[in-house]
Amino acid sequence: MPSFRAPKAQSEHAISQKVALGKGRHDHRDDGRIHSVGTARNYEQALKGVAEYQQEHKLGDLRGLSVEIAQQYLADRAATVSQKTLDLDRQAIQMHLGVRLDVVKSERETHLSTRSYTTAQVERIASAQSERNSLATRIAHCAGLRAHELLTIRPAEERPSSGHREWSAERFTGREGERYTVEGKGGLVREVLLSRELAQQLEATRLDEPREVTDREVHYTQHYDLAGGQAWSQSFTAASQRELSFSNGAHGLRHSYAQERMEELQLRGINYEEAKGIVAQEVGHFDKDTTEAYLR
Repeated sequence: MPSFRAPKAQSEHAISQKVALGKGRHDHRDDGRIHSVGTARNYEQALKGVAEYQQEHKLGDLRGLSVEIAQQYLADRAATVSQKTLDLDRQAIQMHLGVRLDVVKSERETHLSTRSYTTAQVERIASAQSERNSLATRIAHCAGLRAHELLTIRPAEERPSSGHREWSAERFTGREGERYTVEGKGGLVREVLLSRELAQQLEATRLDEPREVTDREVHYTQHYDLAGGQAWSQSFTAASQRELSFSNGAHGLRHSYAQERMEELQLRGINYEEAKGIVAQEVGHFDKDTTEAYLR
């Protein structure tokens, strides 16, 4: 096994290679160097967090940091930190890698304000939607999907999970069904499990040829005639308002999934921390603190 330096030592070394104090930053704004002591300190702290994340998930060290891992780190952080902190992390990583990264929006405020739905409430909402949107709602609830992930679903045998991750064998413990994969934030491809009934309904919508769809200016290749993205999310909110006289948004289905799975796993004798780690992978996060946001 390779031996890596402590995260603090890694970040200090990375920053030392980029510092150019004594040169006016306004005259050297785009030279990829750090011209401020304060910026150097902030970036060092940010990269220390990245190194700790890599170490925890056995993803090497800062010298081998890839764009893929960097984007997933930011996606995981999005649930627990403010937009200001998230932007600082991104800027520090961009400086380290020398490439531009996709901007990731903080979900912290969303997570703090949303709440889960009961199974009965989900069924009431789904029953108030069109058949196409209704199926998407039931699938999102069953698998804990984001709105855009509905557009990316494919059978697991057609597209494997991301290989740079170490996936727990305990995922989906206590549930049976058919495995699919979806592409989440940061490009992470993960397995999800659908009940056999929902899988059968999904397969009935299989397209003869894949089609290109665009949601929030992002392009996806869709293999099923399944609702998803912003249009489905809006349908969900409207149906929730009609049926329940309130809406926590479609993202609330991920809260429901996480809370239901935590209860299921703990009833099977799995301790809280281990269960949280399993659920983190099932919903597409590897940071347990991120999962905690769904359990409020």
